[in-house]
Amino acid sequence: MGLDLINGIPAHVLFVHVVVVLVPLTALALILCAALPSVMRRFGLALPALALVSLISVPLTTNAGEWLERHVDDDPLVRKHTELGDELLPWAIGLFLVSAAVWWFYRRTNPHTPQAEGSTSTVGTPLRIAATVLSLLIGVGAGVQVYRIGDSGAKAAWHDAYSASAHPNRD
Repeated sequence: MGLDLINGIPAHVLFVHVVVVLVPLTALALILCAALPSVMRRFGLALPALALVSLISVPLTTNAGEWLERHVDDDPLVRKHTELGDELLPWAIGLFLVSAAVWWFYRRTNPHTPQAEGSTSTVGTPLRIAATVLSLLIGVGAGVQVYRIGDSGAKAAWHDAYSASAHPNRD
């Protein structure tokens, strides 16, 4: 894609911070918006917009990571990290699709007239429960996958790079 280096630093090392923050934040926002209409009312279009930015950040980060993989020594830990990283895109797509669906459903069931706090429709409640359960599954899955990728990346980057004991001449 062309974004391999930024100011001489591998872009992956910088982009990964966007993914580590946005994907779990999107997951949390999705779960809250699906479960609580009052939160969805405040988020509005920001929910699918946040999910879209998260989705876009994933392939940018993985493409930059693939470039970086070709520029480091062959290592099984790096390969494992790369394989796990490739598994995040379906979760990010799921976050986006469910976020867009939750937003769309909220817009369809809550037209521009404000409803009384606490009112629910008989059709909306089962659909909101289903959306909340689906949001929980997608959100937790995405969060766990981000953790697994980050853990494997830290192991790949740091497994030979430090000493368990401090150097004697350094404070």
